[in-house]
Amino acid sequence: FNNPVDVIGDAPSDRYAHALEAVISDEGVDGVLMILTPQSMTDAIGTAKAVVSIYKKTEKPIVCCFMGVVDVSAGVNYLLENHVPVYSFPENAARAMGKLYEATRWLTRTILPQFELSFDRQTAARIVKDYQDAGKTVLGEYDGAALLKCYGFDLPPMAVATSAENAGDIADDMGYPVVMKIASPQILHKSDAGGVVVNVKTRHAVEDAYAQIMQNAAAYNPNAQIEGVLVQKMAPSGQEVILGVNKHPGFGHLIMFGFGGIYVELFKNVTFRLAPIGRNNARRMITSITGFEMLTGFRGKPKADIEKLEQLLVGLSELVTDIPQIKELDINPLFVHEEGKGATVADIIITFE
Repeated sequence: FNNPVDVIGDAPSDRYAHALEAVISDEGVDGVLMILTPQSMTDAIGTAKAVVSIYKKTEKPIVCCFMGVVDVSAGVNYLLENHVPVYSFPENAARAMGKLYEATRWLTRTILPQFELSFDRQTAARIVKDYQDAGKTVLGEYDGAALLKCYGFDLPPMAVATSAENAGDIADDMGYPVVMKIASPQILHKSDAGGVVVNVKTRHAVEDAYAQIMQNAAAYNPNAQIEGVLVQKMAPSGQEVILGVNKHPGFGHLIMFGFGGIYVELFKNVTFRLAPIGRNNARRMITSITGFEMLTGFRGKPKADIEKLEQLLVGLSELVTDIPQIKELDINPLFVHEEGKGATVADIIITFE
C-alpha cells in the first residue's frame, strides 16, 4: 500500500504483473521504476513478458532495472526487443526517470505571448555614434540615460553640477531628496571613492555634499578628469535587482539577472541567457534565481512589477543586439516597484569596445 511496493524476493512473474498493474492504474502514480534482484527461483523472462504486456497498455512511463547481468540476460534482451528501457543499476534508471520528468515539464511549460514593444532604434544609434565620434568608451548615468530610455527604461531626473551653488539650484528645481554622485570617466566605482551621498534632503546638505564628494574624488584619483557632481532625484523605493550584459568572445552578449544591492553578495546567485531573448526566457530568468519569492509578495510585502521587469530584460536584449559595440553593461540597482508601477534605474555603467 506504500511507496515503494515490495513484492518479496520469492515473487513469481505473476506477482510482479499484479503489483505493476495495480500501481500503474493508480491515479496518484505518474510513472514506475521496477527493480528486479534475482533470487534462485527468479523467472527473469517470465517477469519481462509480464512487464511488456502492461507496458503496451499504458501511456505512463515504466523504467526497469534488472540486476544480476548473466542471471537476467534473457529477460533484459526481451525488454530491449520490445523497446522497454532497462538498466543494470537503480541509480541509472532513476536518472532516466529524472530526465523524463524534466522533459515533461519542458514540453508542458507555459508559453507566454511575446510583448509588442517599440524601441527608438534610430535615436539610440545616433547617440552611440556621437559618443564614439567623441572618443567616449565608458558611459555613466548621465551619458547612458538617453540610450536606456530608447529601450523602455525609466530614469529619475538628473543633471551635472559644476559648483556647490549650481548643485543647490538643481536640487531645488527637481525636489528633494536627491542622490549625489561624482561624475568622472576615470572613477567608475563611485562608492569606493567616497563619491556617493544618498538621501540628501536640504540645499545646505547638498552644498556640503558637493564639497565633500569633490574632495574625496581628488584624494582617490588625483589624475581623474572631474566633470562635476551628478545630482539625481532619489528613486522611489522598490526591490533591488541587477541587470547586466557581458560580451563573450565567440558567443555574443550574455544577459544577466539577479537580486541587486547587498543581495548579490548574500545569495551569490545570478542567471544568464544568450541574447536575443524573448518574454519566456525573461520569465524563466526571473523565476530561476534564489529568493524569487521576494518579488511575489513574500511575508506581506507588495508584489513587484514582474511584467515590467520581463519587458526590461527583453529591451536590454534588443539594445545589445542592435548595438553590438557594447562590451559590458551594468544596471545596479534597478528598483522594481509595486505591481503596475514599473521600475527605475538607479545606477548604470556602459562600456564600448
